[in-house]
Amino acid sequence: MNMRSQQPTPFRDDQSNPHVHVAAGEGAYDNTREVLSRINLAAVKGKRVLLKPNAGRIATPESGITTNPQVVAAAIDVFREAGASVAVGESPIIGVKTMAAFEATGIASVARERNCPLIDMDVRQPVPVIVEDGVAIQSLKVCPEVVEYDVVVSIPVMKTHMHTVVTLAVKNMKGCLWRRTKIDLHMLPQIEGMDDKPLNIAIADMSSVLRPHLSLIDGTTGMEGLGPSAGQAKKLDLVVAGVDPFAADAVACSLMGLNAEEVPHLRIGAERGYGVIDLSKIHVNPDTWHDFSSPFEPPPENLSIRFPGVTILDEQSCSACQSTLFVFLKRYGDKVFNHFPEQKNVTIAIGKGHESVPYGTLCIGNCTAQHEKLGVFVSGCPPVASEILKTISERNLEESSDLQIE
Repeated sequence: MNMRSQQPTPFRDDQSNPHVHVAAGEGAYDNTREVLSRINLAAVKGKRVLLKPNAGRIATPESGITTNPQVVAAAIDVFREAGASVAVGESPIIGVKTMAAFEATGIASVARERNCPLIDMDVRQPVPVIVEDGVAIQSLKVCPEVVEYDVVVSIPVMKTHMHTVVTLAVKNMKGCLWRRTKIDLHMLPQIEGMDDKPLNIAIADMSSVLRPHLSLIDGTTGMEGLGPSAGQAKKLDLVVAGVDPFAADAVACSLMGLNAEEVPHLRIGAERGYGVIDLSKIHVNPDTWHDFSSPFEPPPENLSIRFPGVTILDEQSCSACQSTLFVFLKRYGDKVFNHFPEQKNVTIAIGKGHESVPYGTLCIGNCTAQHEKLGVFVSGCPPVASEILKTISERNLEESSDLQIE
């Protein structure tokens, strides 16, 4: 099943020279209404529209981690006014409950006010989708609502990403993959003859069958630096919209001071003809859109994890575990020593390639399970940062002396 070839976008646009719209300075709700007013939505009358925000984590709108609820509110209102029935769906990261995330992000509140259904897209069984042109992946398990709804709208936050440079409309569709199968894209082997990370190739593969019909990129409060969840919030007060998600992402990249050609999954997808990222071929409205740009601090080029007093043993870990460890150390690193006040050094292991680890090692993730009797083991693939802290916190302080001291 090649999903998007069977469900082409109902919106009209020039595929060779797509249109992208930007609105800024009027707040999340009004900016969203403004960009959507520039797109002919007549085709959604009588259709079922699924809004897919980034609500995959427990976070507030001010954090820049998740989609601003007022962007979602405006989208609900505008698509209903156009005659569509609307629902909001999400499949969050492992360890996060969908409805709890909707509540934390404020999306549940605006949906309740409008009597708009919220969907946990992990509840039902997935739909298998063949990726005919896949290089890193040949099939996907997709949340069923994505196939069943007539129109899917990707509503990401404007963020940098430690492994993919940015996470915008194209990558946001990874949140339509069922349950923990999202993690599979982080655990792929390097592809022979290709320099790009397999994760980025897989996202490009995914976009061959899993592209949104319309994209709304929330730049109300984005995230720069160590995104997608450990960076710094950055306020822009803008929204970007377009039918071609690659074109919308390219404009968003430019507004962030980045070049879409340097975003591997966008470059690969564009080379394959999935969308346009050449700004010279994109019609951007208004002409003064460059005035809204504000350069983002890019993700660090060297992702080696360093933290005072912590020794990290990384053997064949995937990017998901690396991200978890980054977030854990950034948010809770100091608290590790609060729980183990006698420690001068704590050793942490991630990855599946450890033949052995020192006695007392903090072993994070299921790949380290074989060493759990040697220290503290935190299960998960990967566990969320708060779960690592919880496991450490629940240990008796007398047991904590088992952690390696150097």
